[in-house]
This record gives sequence, C-alpha cells and structure tokens, in this order.
Amino acid sequence: MTWTEEYERKRMSAAQALMAVASGARIWIQSGCGTPSVLVDALVARAPELRHVEIIHMKTLGAADYTRPEYEGRFRHRGLFLGENVRAAVCDGRADYTPIFLSEIESLFETGALPLDVVLMQVSPPDAHGFMTLGTTVDCTQTARRCAPVVIAEVNRQMPRTHGDTAVHIAGISSVVETDRPLLELDAEPATEVHMRVACNVARLIPDGATLQTGIGGISDAVLHCLGDKRDLGIHTEMVSDGVIDLMESGVINGARKTLHRGKAVASFALGARRLFDYIHQNPAFEFRLVSYTNDPFVVARNDRMVAINGAIQVDLTGQVCADSLGTRPYSGFGGQVDFIRGAARSTGGVPIIALPATARGGSISRIVPMLEPGAGVVTSRADVHYVVTEHGIAYLHGKTLRERAEALIAIADPRFRSELEDFAVRAHYLERKFEPVLD
Repeated sequence: MTWTEEYERKRMSAAQALMAVASGARIWIQSGCGTPSVLVDALVARAPELRHVEIIHMKTLGAADYTRPEYEGRFRHRGLFLGENVRAAVCDGRADYTPIFLSEIESLFETGALPLDVVLMQVSPPDAHGFMTLGTTVDCTQTARRCAPVVIAEVNRQMPRTHGDTAVHIAGISSVVETDRPLLELDAEPATEVHMRVACNVARLIPDGATLQTGIGGISDAVLHCLGDKRDLGIHTEMVSDGVIDLMESGVINGARKTLHRGKAVASFALGARRLFDYIHQNPAFEFRLVSYTNDPFVVARNDRMVAINGAIQVDLTGQVCADSLGTRPYSGFGGQVDFIRGAARSTGGVPIIALPATARGGSISRIVPMLEPGAGVVTSRADVHYVVTEHGIAYLHGKTLRERAEALIAIADPRFRSELEDFAVRAHYLERKFEPVLD
C-alpha cells in the first residue's frame, strides 16, 4: 500500500475519528497554537456517551468546554501547565493540577507512570513522502504519540511546516481529519511602562553573544524590544514568540556565537500570531525539538552565556520564588523556569534572571513580600536564584546571607513598601537595624 492509499484509508470526519475514544480513556491534547480545536469539539460532542475520560495537556488555546460543571463525571482535566481556560475548574476542584518540570513530563509517558490511550494533535499537510510535521508545537506531543495506541491528527492546510524533530509519517497516525482554518493565536500582552523599565534593567545583564530563553508575558516581550543594540544573540528556549522576528530580520539574533546548534534558533513550540506562523514555515533557521531536550538543564548549560529570563508572582525576602499559584489557588505551572534557571547557572558566563514588576493590582500590593502568601508554592528555591530584577533595579542573591538578600530585595521593592519590608526583616532577625538602601 502506498502512503497516499494509506492516507485516504485513514481519512474521516472528526465525529468518526473520535469514536475511537472509550470511557475511562486517558487523552493527550497538543497545546498552544497547535491545539486541535476541531478534534476537541468533536470529543466534547461525545460527552453523553462517555464517563471518566481524563484529558491531559499543558496550556491550550480556545475553549476547554470539557471542564464545565455539566461534564463532571464524564471528563476530568489533569493540567501540567494551566491556562486561563482551565484555571477556574482547577480552583473549583473539578480539574487537577500536577506540579512538574516541563523537562520531565515525557518520562511519565515513556515509563508508564502516566500511560496514554489517545493523542489528539494538529499537523501540516503531508509532503511527497507522506511526512507531516507538528508545526508550531512539538512540546511533549511527539513523545506522546509514540507512546499512545491511538493517534488522531487534524491535518490543517494552514499549519506551517517546521524543521527539527517535527516529522510524523502517515504510518504513525490512526486517523486523519482534514481542515483548512486559521490557527488559534496568542495575542502578545501589551508592554506597559513598568514592563519596559523592568526590561531595560534585564537588558543590562545580557552580553553580546548571549543565548536567550524567554518565557510568556509582557516582560519577556518587552526585553526583546530592548535588545536592538546587541550583537550575535542566539535562541535556545522552550517557547519562541513574535518578538524574535524583528531581531532575526535585523541580524541581532543570528546564532553566530552559539556553542550548541550554532546558527539555529532552538525551541519546542511557538506561541504567537499569524506573522510568526508564516515566519517559521519551512524556515531552516528554526529547529523545533522535544521539550525534554530543549529544557534539559544539562543541555541548556552547553550554551555559553546562557541568559534565562523568567517571571514570578511573588519573591520573599529570602529569595524564594512563587510562580505558579496565588496562595493555595493554582494559577499556571512550573513550566521551564527551574529547568532554565539551573541550566543557565551551570553555563559558562550564564545569567539566570527572575524578572517581575515590583507591585501588582495597580500598585496596591508588593510582589517583594516578607513571606510568600500562605499556601503558595515555591517554584524556584532560594538556593537557585541568582538575579532578581524589577523596575527599581537588580538584586544579586547567589551566595548571599539572609541579611544580604533582604537588603538587596528591599532595595528593588517599590519605595512605598520598603519600610514595612524592613520592619519585618528586623523582627525576623534578617536585619539588625534599619538601613538606607543603595539603588543601582
């Protein structure tokens, strides 16, 4: 049988393909801009016939109707990184959250600790040899589909073809559902004046020839806007966003001085808009890899001058970082923060950075706090933290005492909260007396 004959034999409607899902199944859904929304809708349509189906994924885009209250007992979500479409369900107890490093997710599938029954994914159309690609989103999906007995692929004419570990042959797919629709997009968070001030401080720490990892959010995008005067930057990251395009087209990002995959922008998935999808389409400057590879701290460390830029919800006066919860309420996930912070720390000339605005809720609360909110999870331990950056300056914590940490963090807190932070530090015996912080 030729590949075209096999493809035709496997082609069917979404409703027909989703008949392969049985009660009690565990399903992996590709995330981000690769979210196969047509297949997800067809799965939800089968709700009256199903019970106890577990749905696993990271941050998906679009609706996640399977988390709605009326589907309790039929679907239950297990989140490995939470987006806004599932957050309420987790906080209400209708869905679950698993704290885990992105680099370790695939091993759950491979070892059988979390066996999969079905994978729902979105791919580009096949080439002349029957190979499709995972397009915008390799993440854990390449490994998931290798571990699951049933693989359902939405073949979208508008999914870009990408280079790297993205190829999927028709022989590895159970059924094909053809579509021709725009991909789901993630709109960039508008950079505020505060974001830009934080980003300018971060940019001071980035040398020419650095290799960058940036996360999701306004600060990460703002940092990219501050790098126009840098030279020979590279990319090794879990996520690549719209902000890299102008820097690549101007030659600022060229990978010329990378010590691993020289000349290549290495990522696991792309999150952005149509311009980014068009830019990565058949672009050999990009190499998309499994997240177990991109986020392996030992792989990250092989990039000299590795700069990891990650955000936080709160940082306490000892340097503990909460990035995944608001008190006891799960908010996002571990993501790749610890993977890259540890990798950058081991890189020759590496710079691990936690960057955040000094305040939240319109300036009414400080993000530099005496103690993390009760129930808040520690994502990055105080021993892992090197640089903490706000719009008020840069604090270097690595190898510092609790006293030195408190002094440095109070100095980059919003001035309105420094007195109460200092009072707490004295009561906690971090500080012996009040001091006059020296600003950068």
